[in-house]
Amino acid sequence: MVTKGKNTVNSIVEFFTPTYRQTDSLLKWTATAATLAGAVLTSLAIDPVNVYLFNAGSLLFLIWAVRIQDTALIAVNAGLLTIYAVGTVRALMS
Repeated sequence: MVTKGKNTVNSIVEFFTPTYRQTDSLLKWTATAATLAGAVLTSLAIDPVNVYLFNAGSLLFLIWAVRIQDTALIAVNAGLLTIYAVGTVRALMS
């Protein structure tokens, strides 16, 4: 039997494929959680995991900023990612 419209497989794939807005929301909230977790670990002096979380948060925020084309956020998060990358290298070398 032939049905009109989309087939079942395409409907399922479309249902589980996030929209652009959902992807942006997931990026920024995951970045927020990683950054806050990094700050908590820093306050508890838990190294070097805190630096890794700051790197992850900055990278996700940078990706999100590029997606929304916000130049100020791109600059801030590129700078933070550079700073945190230096911290990561220092942590790995010690």
